[in-house]
Amino acid sequence: FPSQTVTENFAKVIHGLNANQLTDQVIQRSKRMILDTLGVGLLGTSTEVCHKVAQYSKIYSSDLSSTIWGHLDFRLPPLYAAFVNGVAVHSMDFDDTWHPATHPSGAVLPAVIALSEAFPQKKKISGLDLLLAFNVGIEVQGRLLHFSREARNIPKRY
Repeated sequence: FPSQTVTENFAKVIHGLNANQLTDQVIQRSKRMILDTLGVGLLGTSTEVCHKVAQYSKIYSSDLSSTIWGHLDFRLPPLYAAFVNGVAVHSMDFDDTWHPATHPSGAVLPAVIALSEAFPQKKKISGLDLLLAFNVGIEVQGRLLHFSREARNIPKRY
């Protein structure tokens, strides 16, 4: 049998994660990260850059839609809702950070929430499923960061 490629191994690990593996500590930290990201994102909805990307994104529509944070009457296709909400989070630049520099929750949470809203009512996911999806996204980002040669060079450039 040929050995697995890095990508195959990576996909196998990520695919094998389930909600039973979320410890109480991970759940509590995740909730804190999510609450912090939502707070920063709501504040970020008042920034000029967020207004610009929201206006730009209004040209897109689809049968599926997700909420733009802070605007309950404004919905966009999940891809663009995640984009606008992600810009809102990062526009304040107070979202959580890892070293070397990356902002894990600002990239993951808007996508997870936008996708969860797009599920049909009969297939809505649970809060635990949302926490799992959030943690899988964080895990993917962390592993990519760990394996990135470029990320290791960031501190040397500053």
